[in-house]
Amino acid sequence: MASTSSISNVENLPPHILKRISREVYEISESPPEGIKMFINEEDITDIQASIEGPSGTPYEGGLFKMKLVLSKEFPAVPPQGFFLTKIFHPNVAKNGAICVNTLKKDWKPEHGIKHILLTVKCLLIYPNPESALNEEAGRLLLEQYDEYSRYAKMMTEIHAKPQKPSTSSSTSIDACCPSSSKSTEEDKDGELLKKKGTDKGKIPSTAAAATAAAEKKKKEKKKALKRL
Repeated sequence: MASTSSISNVENLPPHILKRISREVYEISESPPEGIKMFINEEDITDIQASIEGPSGTPYEGGLFKMKLVLSKEFPAVPPQGFFLTKIFHPNVAKNGAICVNTLKKDWKPEHGIKHILLTVKCLLIYPNPESALNEEAGRLLLEQYDEYSRYAKMMTEIHAKPQKPSTSSSTSIDACCPSSSKSTEEDKDGELLKKKGTDKGKIPSTAAAATAAAEKKKKEKKKALKRL
């Protein structure tokens, strides 16, 4: 996938436009549309990134798709460019992630806000437009073999867009398979705990040793008593 990194436009855009972008970004962060999350770059407010949940009932359901908007120094007279950073099989998304949607092309208006763009991209996941396909294969399958299109789109979603689950540590796996290893680990933890408390574990008598010492003491006391008799 081609790089979609952009040079910061903080110095290129006029203060009133930067103020508008900042206000919109923070408003979306505080009250996000359903299924959309905004990421704020405090150092560069023109670095606009968000994640969109795959709408239910579509091949993208269950996926989390990250995207970004690249603003030019002519913004808002010129529309931003939209890119998916997450790989997706969609007629209107090129292999480099570029998004083709009329809102970012002929239907663009300077008054369109960031929220409007994000909602439009989310709608594009529900209603693809094969007539303006950037991915010709996806567009063809959508029109001619929808089941095949859906199957492939779901597979790509499963591979690239599924939220990562917390991985189980190797020690946990070993403990589950090898109880002795788990016991050793617990003993190590006990040792560390004793060290923290300033106690020398080697000087602590075991229960059996304590019982033996008590029995020996009783024997000695009994012998002394018999001698007195």
